[in-house]
Amino acid sequence: MRRRCVTFALALLTGALLSGCAAGAGQIPRQNTVEDKTQTIQYVSSMLDYQGSAKIIGELAEEYGSAHPDVRYEFENVNTTDLLQKIQLLAASNDLPEMFAFESGKPLEVLADNGFVLDLEQAFKELGLYEELNPTAVKLMKSMVGGKGLYALPLEMNLEGFWYNKGLFAKYGLQEPRTWSEMLEAAAVFKASGIQAFSVAGSVKWPITRLINGYVIRLYGYDAMQRVAKGELKVTDPGFIKAASVVQSMGLNGYLGDNVNMTDLNSAASSFLQGKAAMYYSGSWSLRDFNDPAQNKIGADQIGFFNIPLVEGGVGTMNDWLLNAGLTTSFSADAYNDKMKDWMKHVFSNYGDKAMNEMGFLTGFNLDRMPASMSPLTQMVQEKISGVRNGALWFEALFTPAAQKVAWDNAQLLVANRDYTPEMYMKELREALTQE
Repeated sequence: MRRRCVTFALALLTGALLSGCAAGAGQIPRQNTVEDKTQTIQYVSSMLDYQGSAKIIGELAEEYGSAHPDVRYEFENVNTTDLLQKIQLLAASNDLPEMFAFESGKPLEVLADNGFVLDLEQAFKELGLYEELNPTAVKLMKSMVGGKGLYALPLEMNLEGFWYNKGLFAKYGLQEPRTWSEMLEAAAVFKASGIQAFSVAGSVKWPITRLINGYVIRLYGYDAMQRVAKGELKVTDPGFIKAASVVQSMGLNGYLGDNVNMTDLNSAASSFLQGKAAMYYSGSWSLRDFNDPAQNKIGADQIGFFNIPLVEGGVGTMNDWLLNAGLTTSFSADAYNDKMKDWMKHVFSNYGDKAMNEMGFLTGFNLDRMPASMSPLTQMVQEKISGVRNGALWFEALFTPAAQKVAWDNAQLLVANRDYTPEMYMKELREALTQE
């Protein structure tokens, strides 16, 4: 086990610094094995063990354990609000679990800079697993840590964009929008006809900043937020002000609904699936609802999906999509040994196929076996993911939690309060970012 003394940024949440000696004199390193040579592989996550990727990994781990009784698998659920701090505390005491979910932005970059997390590109190449990963997903994961390496697995891969009601568009003679102007023209037609143009879950805030981000990446390009992080762009630049102005006008004109800041995720999805809203910004995670006839009242064949529209004079292209990898998983560098290698090879050589074939969700892993039957909507999204040229980050991906809070909280003011100007929004966000 490495011996290192690290000044570790314990709290990106609180701003405090924690200094600790990773394996200093007198400290007993955590042991992965006991006298009977049994090794425990622990996975700490905010997901429940019967959900999504945690369920897939658990089942594959059980399969491996039945043939290798010397390797045990344990799962620990930690509340989302406590996960970040728990992992930071465990890292500071050099007691990270073998696997852990974490924020794949600046918090993970800090762990990587201090040698706590496993370089997965090197590990997967050694294990012969690297070709299992979708290159676009790898590029996205690297971009979240400043391009320093692959330190988290894309257990999900979500494409984001605008779902739309084909029936409503056809009824009013509207085509799938390719430009932002066309999208707003369609919104005006729907509003004049008494139909809500966009269903937006403003109560959780990030769907509003996704709209701002969409305009920004079409104006400046897919790497806009990386350029902000590098200091090459400022959120007070004219393009960011324009993006905030456009989204504010969408809110004030009623395109986002009368009670956007009171609308939660379930209500927003339900409004779209009941035909009450013409468009709904979301991602491929919504396929689970769309493919469920009990929830989808307009019919899967009446749902289309378009990329963030182009902006006049912008450099963004329709081959660039906003991507996110859902809840990512990282691995302790110190816990990586021969038993862990063999376990990982079994689990992650089967992960992508099992996720798609048994649970029907998309991952950042390539598929060796396509499911015997796949819903048309899922197939459409899978094809679009395969054609992505560049993956863009969401607005707050590289922000600290403090700056993220400012972006989210003030977004609600922006779309509902005419007196709160786009200049004020970006000025306050800029101040939060410069305090990082």
